[in-house]
Amino acid sequence: MKDRVEEKGKWPCGVCKKGVGYNSNLCHGCKKWIHKQCSGVKGSLRNASQTFICRCCKVDRPITDGLNTDLHLDIGNGVSLEKVDKFCYLGDMLDADGGCDSAVTARVRPAWKKFHEYLPILTGKEFSLKLKGKVYATCVRSCLMYGSETWPMKVERELKMKWTEISMIRWMCRVKLNERKKSEELGELLGLEPVSLMIEKSRLKWFGYVEQKDDNDWVKRCITWEVEGTRQRGRPKKTCWDCVKNDTWKV
Repeated sequence: MKDRVEEKGKWPCGVCKKGVGYNSNLCHGCKKWIHKQCSGVKGSLRNASQTFICRCCKVDRPITDGLNTDLHLDIGNGVSLEKVDKFCYLGDMLDADGGCDSAVTARVRPAWKKFHEYLPILTGKEFSLKLKGKVYATCVRSCLMYGSETWPMKVERELKMKWTEISMIRWMCRVKLNERKKSEELGELLGLEPVSLMIEKSRLKWFGYVEQKDDNDWVKRCITWEVEGTRQRGRPKKTCWDCVKNDTWKV
């Protein structure tokens, strides 16, 4: 353990690739040392030291019935499916670890691309602010919010989308930060509501459609479905159902 502290470059973390110290654990899958903050282990590392598998190895070798098996699916004729940790489905990015980190990043990039496509209209002096706001809401914001109805949105990801929209709004209004103008006032000039509020509305609207479905519909059943078994100590991961319940309390 002392060598890992003195020679950090020799012992990189298997997840973040930075030098490890005393507060680390050995992965029994890739045989690499993992930081405590990268391991995801709640509580003491001693309890999980004998069976610890890092999240990178869990993606490559998922745990099924307590046994590590390689994710390999042969569809015949010598063709096998590739194993990945995330993939894009209908424009929405699905991550093996759950959450919406990859999805938010995947929507911010095309939103900026769409913003640059309409840059002559959104930043032109000959167009009114109301017209710019309508074009932005129709062409850019719809691209930014695509698929957000089912995201288990965390505060940091919501702030990332908010900062993205604020940057676009200030660009459309030709206002710099040193001018000391509030983003809420600029949004009112464009006739735009905050993106966080629009996500809440779209989530509740989608939830209303789901509630109207039959009780045997698989989408309606998956929202409140609870996985059987035991889980690790600590707070469970945030789900879409948690976001819906928080939105209903705000109404």
